[in-house]
Amino acid sequence: MLIQKLMFLAYCLLASVSLQAASLAAETTKPNIVVILADDLGFADVGFNGGKEIKTPNIDKLAAAGARLDQFYVQSLCSPTRAGLMTGRYPMRHGLQTGVVRPWAQHGLPLDERTLPQALKEAGYATAITGKWHLGHFQPAYLPTRRGFDFQYGHYNGAIDYFKLDRDGGHDWHRNDKANYDEGYSTHLIARDAVTFIQGNTRPFFLYVSFNAPHAPYQVPEEYKAPYAQLKEPRRTYAGMLAAMDEAIGQIITALDEKGLRKNTLIVFSSDNGGPLPGKVTDNGPLRAGKGTLYEGGVRVAASIAWEGRIKAGSTITAPLHIVDLYPTLLRLAGASLRQALPIDGRDAYAILTQGKPSPHREILLNTTPNTGAIRVGDWKLIVNGEINAHEGDGTVSTPAEPSIELFNLANDPYEKRNLATQQPGVVSDLRARYDKLAAQAVPPKASPKRADFKVPKVWGAQ
Repeated sequence: MLIQKLMFLAYCLLASVSLQAASLAAETTKPNIVVILADDLGFADVGFNGGKEIKTPNIDKLAAAGARLDQFYVQSLCSPTRAGLMTGRYPMRHGLQTGVVRPWAQHGLPLDERTLPQALKEAGYATAITGKWHLGHFQPAYLPTRRGFDFQYGHYNGAIDYFKLDRDGGHDWHRNDKANYDEGYSTHLIARDAVTFIQGNTRPFFLYVSFNAPHAPYQVPEEYKAPYAQLKEPRRTYAGMLAAMDEAIGQIITALDEKGLRKNTLIVFSSDNGGPLPGKVTDNGPLRAGKGTLYEGGVRVAASIAWEGRIKAGSTITAPLHIVDLYPTLLRLAGASLRQALPIDGRDAYAILTQGKPSPHREILLNTTPNTGAIRVGDWKLIVNGEINAHEGDGTVSTPAEPSIELFNLANDPYEKRNLATQQPGVVSDLRARYDKLAAQAVPPKASPKRADFKVPKVWGAQ
């Protein structure tokens, strides 16, 4: 009898250990990672943020499968947001805090930066980018396959022609950093190669799908804008572009489903900045202003994250997060090392995403430039010279003699209608001290030469 009891206890202990080991293995299984970035998408142009004019069924279905990120921050322009995503560091540390990387720029994301795909490769991931790079191409070392991507397909610049696949007459379509002459609509081509990568991959992967849609120039095949005849141009064409991108995202999700990868794939969707020309082209809802500004309409974007069984379907996360948080979060889930020479500004957001914990940030720097800046601390947001659009001319706007200070309580005034700076001097003082401390760490902004000084090449990029 004693022997039977001992055998039973041993069996129970072994079963318990096995269950714990299985649970740990499930928890540490490397997820596939898909990051989908839209370009210049309006906050309220997707159904999951209340949009009704434009149909986005696939984007909405993806958001419903996980969590809607209600207060997700990015930079107010394309290149800075991408720099933050790739490094987990604020763009003011890269010199990319003003403007974008122009086609003729002689700079890009600094080469001493460790990138997200580089870190994931170290952890055994296959890495791919389909779509827009926008972080430098003037030397081979700045090209995507030199920055951690095993596979690259798409374009280097912003604002390319969707059909001609060029920028200012220079061809800008590449496969593995060599000129490529595929024909078609760029949104379709980006999705096609994303699907091909998913279908052909056999190990954990990081897929970065960086659409140029629905950024200008406003171009789309006629059949996509036909259902939106009631809208005025250019919003009608913009609606068609968004519909085409939604269809493309549906194809990518279907490819994951058909290969049985959905359960172990984390999918992030976000815009790179707020919508431009709100009310004329895009719809940022009640958020103030749009692209290029530090108001909520410029830096708070439509975003969601899904991972079946880990992130609660149909949930909404209201804790403030920033795109730099994706870097440490994804590296941790992938089992990649977070040890590196340059400090990370992002914070691991896994507990927020899965358990509803508070934001890990003491403050979120929304940007700092020689002319403007903003910081969020709790519900308070401080903006310095918010009315200046410092991105014009690569940040060459002169600084006013007396900086304008705006203070908003986003809990009570999410649409930034009431400036409380004069009523809350103590709060202004605290936030300004935090802001100034971070601003002092900024490197000088990189500047592009004048367009007139540059001859457009036949093919963009160092070949």
